[in-house]
Amino acid sequence: MPTIVELLAHPERRRPSPPAPRANLARVLLAGMAVWGVALVVSLVMALTGAGNWSAVAVCGTGLALGAPGILWAGRHRD
Repeated sequence: MPTIVELLAHPERRRPSPPAPRANLARVLLAGMAVWGVALVVSLVMALTGAGNWSAVAVCGTGLALGAPGILWAGRHRD
């Protein structure tokens, strides 16, 4: 087994990196948007009842809104 110094001196002796795992980014983004949507409803109810603040609603709304361009990006950059 080569030492770390040998591998740093001769990087061509290293094993090749494994391929990156494939993932459906649109599905991941939709799941994230669903979580933001639930959090938006919860924070909205809390803000309306006085148990929370409106900045939480804004954060959840922003997270939900940023998911839409993310889905468009994932659709264009699909391999």
